[in-house]
Amino acid sequence: MISLLIRLVVLGSLGQLLAGTVTLAESLEAQPRVNEVSALAIDCRPEVLTYDISWTGGIKIGKMNLAVVRNDKDETCEIHARVRDSGLFRLFYPVDDTFVTQVDETWLPLRYEVEQREGEGYEARRLTVYDQRQGLIRYWKNKGEEQEFTAAGPVHNEFTSFFVTRFLPWSTEHTRFVVPTWADESRNPVEVELRGTKRIYSHYMGTVETLEVLPRMTFKGLYDKSGDTVIWFSDDRCRIPLRINSKILIGSLTAELKEYDGERCPEWLERIAQRRSALAPELDWSGMGD
Repeated sequence: MISLLIRLVVLGSLGQLLAGTVTLAESLEAQPRVNEVSALAIDCRPEVLTYDISWTGGIKIGKMNLAVVRNDKDETCEIHARVRDSGLFRLFYPVDDTFVTQVDETWLPLRYEVEQREGEGYEARRLTVYDQRQGLIRYWKNKGEEQEFTAAGPVHNEFTSFFVTRFLPWSTEHTRFVVPTWADESRNPVEVELRGTKRIYSHYMGTVETLEVLPRMTFKGLYDKSGDTVIWFSDDRCRIPLRINSKILIGSLTAELKEYDGERCPEWLERIAQRRSALAPELDWSGMGD
């Protein structure tokens, strides 16, 4: 179930920030235009985002860590993710999955590695290599034979599509974009829509003005889902993903940001420090995101 969430919440939506990114507190009355966005000029500024994952009713079942990592040795950028079980969930279905995506300077994926350890002894390794210029995708699972596919244009995976969605140039004139994403062995045009602005409350961040974004997925992917996925990004230049909710066959899953650190948004580090001081200055917050 935890691995299900990470697929649902990032597929079709995790950067130099785009110049001119402003808040969208004004009304969204203009007729939207749909533009395909396959790449953005996003710089590789390290950051770490830690989420608690809960099931309907606030039942905590796991943690998800997302990190942007700069590899100075070969001057590449990587997105690292790890999903782990938590609480009683680990007693009947332990999970420890890792995901590593190497990206180019336009944030398109070059290499994608998945290592899954779930349940009673299940282990799987997957590798996907993308030749974006030639439109070739090569795929391996465990020790199986190589599979080769073709794509009629650049494609994203779950994680690069999430980050591209995060930094799309949303405006009152541009409320819908298409992010081409590789799933079900084909290139899928995932439409992402800005539904408006919304003020939400987070215990960790306090009251925050957000952009409410809805990815529309028309393909099955690795898992079935029964409803929409909604992402709430902070309505500022940082576009921090604060909350992600996905409806599933029974109830819904929610990822709530519990820790943020990194070079990209120093103003958020200051805000978090002030929030912590105001809530309980005597508490030790150093392990809250572990």
